[in-house]
Amino acid sequence: MVFFLCTVKVLLLHQHFKTPQEGGAIRSFYLANALVEHGVDVHVITAHNHKDFAKEKMEGITIHYLPVSYDNSYGFVARSWSFLKYVKGAIRLSKQLKDIDYCYAISVPLTVGMAAQWIKKKYKIPYLFEVGDLWPDAPVQMGFVSNYFFKWFLYRLEKSIYKSAYAVVALSPSIQSVIEKKAPGKQVHLLPNMSDCDYYRPESKDPVLEDYYAVKGKFVISYIGAIGLANGLDYLLECANASREAELPIHFIICGDGALVDRLKGNAKGLTNLTFMDFTNREGVKELLNVTDATFICYKSIPILETGSPNKFFDGLAASKLILVNFGGWIRKEIEENKCGVYLDPRQPTDFVNKIKPFLIDQTLLIEYQKSSRQLAEKKYSRELLSKKFVNFFPNMK
Repeated sequence: MVFFLCTVKVLLLHQHFKTPQEGGAIRSFYLANALVEHGVDVHVITAHNHKDFAKEKMEGITIHYLPVSYDNSYGFVARSWSFLKYVKGAIRLSKQLKDIDYCYAISVPLTVGMAAQWIKKKYKIPYLFEVGDLWPDAPVQMGFVSNYFFKWFLYRLEKSIYKSAYAVVALSPSIQSVIEKKAPGKQVHLLPNMSDCDYYRPESKDPVLEDYYAVKGKFVISYIGAIGLANGLDYLLECANASREAELPIHFIICGDGALVDRLKGNAKGLTNLTFMDFTNREGVKELLNVTDATFICYKSIPILETGSPNKFFDGLAASKLILVNFGGWIRKEIEENKCGVYLDPRQPTDFVNKIKPFLIDQTLLIEYQKSSRQLAEKKYSRELLSKKFVNFFPNMK
């Protein structure tokens, strides 16, 4: 374990920083908390949907909020404007923070690297750059960016950010491999998302919660996360319909928010075996996972989306759930090798029926897969394990 002999000050740049009370992806909170536990003075520059600047201290983390609005329902132009406003605000605010030793910049968006570059140039502060999704590869493959000159600019910016970073942190083996090719010679650490094995635990279903969610006697499959174009949740609706036609005792729950939630609800009319829930905080996710048998991780059939590291995959592992995925890549390989989940063919909704039936018929098989999920979380992705690894990225920086 690393302990700093003198007070080290780290500036963490993350536009979408969330606390456990807010819900959503809280990886960056875990990282900041790990540094605090090792005696580091951590300052976070993030954003919120309010008109004024704000500042608070939580569990030793000083959080600075910029008045920069953002919402999952924003289109590409509105998102881009929000990203650039955050960069401008972060640069301005960084001038007020003294004696920063290291900067840790978290993407997406890629543009946060511009703020890190400016801070490095102005104050000689080295930065590490974290890559959760490959930009601009993702918006290019999804068709959001098609202009030749704009693509050229974004790819040039990406390489520049990697080149000037002290090191890059990749959230998946696939992302690590791509960055190592794009930035040969650059140190690229692998640090996936984390399973909070203390907070999420294997539990028996609570009858009170089963009544609340109206799922008593049902095999429950939950999707928890964003509801956007990339998530391809029409496939989940097709699986629900195929399950209904096959008269399987399955109930689906979609919990989240995003740009396509209204359209998805419209397409789901008539599916009595499907319930929609609003976005909820971590406690709400824990309650939902209590009544859940399997978690569904869903993406559109776009190659770049197979490289990601969705946080709800790791929550599902920690909570000891069967994992269902409809995409290939490193996560499919991981769940198949560890026998904790199954791959579903995104082109064939009936494949879902064939793959899920064995778990409905054989309770022992389901329990074996669920136990394997928890074992994988503890062995490879626990918050405690990865937090220690993360802290070790810093002392050797010059």
